[in-house]
Amino acid sequence: MEFTHKPVLLQECLDGLAIKPQGVYLDGTLGRAGHSREIARRLGSEGRLICIDRDQAALDAAGERLGEWMDRVTLIHGNFGDLADLLDDRGLSGLDGMLFDLGVSSPQLDDKTRGFSYMQDAPLDMRMDQSERLTADTVVNQWPQEELRRILWQYGEERYAPQIAAAIVRRRAERPIASTLDLVEVIRGAMPARALREKQHPAKRSFQAIRIAVNDELSAVDRMLQAAVPRLAPGGRLCVISFHSLEDRLVKNALAAFAKGCTCPPDLPVCVCGKVPEVRLVSRKPIVASPAELEENPRARSAKLRVAEKL
Repeated sequence: MEFTHKPVLLQECLDGLAIKPQGVYLDGTLGRAGHSREIARRLGSEGRLICIDRDQAALDAAGERLGEWMDRVTLIHGNFGDLADLLDDRGLSGLDGMLFDLGVSSPQLDDKTRGFSYMQDAPLDMRMDQSERLTADTVVNQWPQEELRRILWQYGEERYAPQIAAAIVRRRAERPIASTLDLVEVIRGAMPARALREKQHPAKRSFQAIRIAVNDELSAVDRMLQAAVPRLAPGGRLCVISFHSLEDRLVKNALAAFAKGCTCPPDLPVCVCGKVPEVRLVSRKPIVASPAELEENPRARSAKLRVAEKL
């Protein structure tokens, strides 16, 4: 097994978690176990690391990747959007730290059979959990044009969403869109020449949108944030890495609400809601990758880390 993979913002996450050797921590997005390895390495025999992933392949590889630290690791197959149930069913609360890396894991991107990449031909899949039924093929070949337009606009922030959705529907009326590169061809054909000259790949935003829809990602992030804070111990840290503006906005707003507490209208003379701040923001602005990390790992370019501490 090759362990040259360097997880995004690794040192910043370790600093953010402020790991105690006897603490209980959670990595809600195990992936290649890059973050998990370094957390587990810092735990003593009384410490515990809980690792969640919706991709069974990540859990299957964990034993080899976490190696000598497996005696302090608990593996859970599940969606972090179901965090409340996953922890409550196991009687877990008062955690000392939680980490969530919201990006698509490198193995999923690199495995062309999974259909996440617009650079390689593959079936239209895009499922993070391959036991789920909804695939990108269903979205692309069966969803109504208006729903396609909505997700491309809302989840991909794609300004040519109406044209792309219409082109998809026209093409599938002739024959099904069978693969990722078929879809790329349709997207390219729907965009004006000036858009094709942009530095960013023309299919990037559309693939992001379809992937988010297939995996219900934004809803899962919102549910996770609402469940994580109440299940932290006082002084426990929550670290969340996001990779696009939709996720980062969700994380920023949720943590700001937990940090604010009171939700009464500002013109009310006294608080009547009784809500108090539950966290403090460790850093007001998101933490981003250093120039050295960007040179080593270009995938970190859009990563933003936000950290909050339970009061």
